[in-house]
Amino acid sequence: MLYQITSLLLHIAAGLVAGMCLLRLYLQYQRISMAPRAGNPLGPFIFALTDWLVLPLRRLIPPVGRWDIASLVAAGLVELALYGFLWLLGGLHGSPALVPMQAALGLVRLVLSGATGLLIVYVVLSWVQSGSPMAGLIDRVVAPWLRPIRRVVPLVGGIDLSPLLLLVLLQVAGIVIDSISGLPR
Repeated sequence: MLYQITSLLLHIAAGLVAGMCLLRLYLQYQRISMAPRAGNPLGPFIFALTDWLVLPLRRLIPPVGRWDIASLVAAGLVELALYGFLWLLGGLHGSPALVPMQAALGLVRLVLSGATGLLIVYVVLSWVQSGSPMAGLIDRVVAPWLRPIRRVVPLVGGIDLSPLLLLVLLQVAGIVIDSISGLPR
């Protein structure tokens, strides 16, 4: 029981930091400004959670094109630390060689969970027609994912089913990742 509670708390903390590193990576790739004056209310939050890790890594790891590799490495290191610590807490059961694989799969799970969360927020905000800066930001983040689906799936009775289809695809990908890892979520 104590291991499960500790694992939950560590997953939450690591997921928050690594998730913000991945969001930072994606926003920079999409060239979405993280400045609050540019309409991004999450920018200061992302910087507060990730600067301590990303900025030192940037001195060592240059970006590749539009990809901020330092943010990706930071997220990977957080996941590696999480699974390494859980391996130590678990009494060193299993091979330590599996820890990097678990961290990589954990990173993919984190991407899928984050995308699912953003998609749900996008759908809810589209229903209420919020004029908040967050609605515009979420739309700019999610729209590139929906664009290819919208090209293939037509409106059904005036309703856009592309978010639903993307949600199903994300869930299927999660099932595949869970079956590859052999570990419960």
